[in-house]
Amino acid sequence: MSLKQIFEGWRNHIHPPEYLKEKIEEVSSERMDICRNCPFNSVNATLAGEYSSIRRDEHCIKCGCTLAAKTKCLSCKCPIDKWGAEVTPEEEKIIDDETQV
Repeated sequence: MSLKQIFEGWRNHIHPPEYLKEKIEEVSSERMDICRNCPFNSVNATLAGEYSSIRRDEHCIKCGCTLAAKTKCLSCKCPIDKWGAEVTPEEEKIIDDETQV
């Protein structure tokens, strides 16, 4: 995962572009359903006694990402391939242009 993708995920979580709001929420909801049933979800791994952390956020123990932001990054994919990126090359270019700092 790149810094660009981390920025994209948090931007989409905190202040998503208006034209992408609906798509982001739809994709995030579908992804969170998958993540909430995954053994690498920090909540599930903790309940199974396989993981312990001082972090309070729901996160992926494979990649370390906070799921609230990771699932909203349209150019991101699951580290164990349970879901993929949701952008076309054209959309990726727009996202790249918007995330230039």
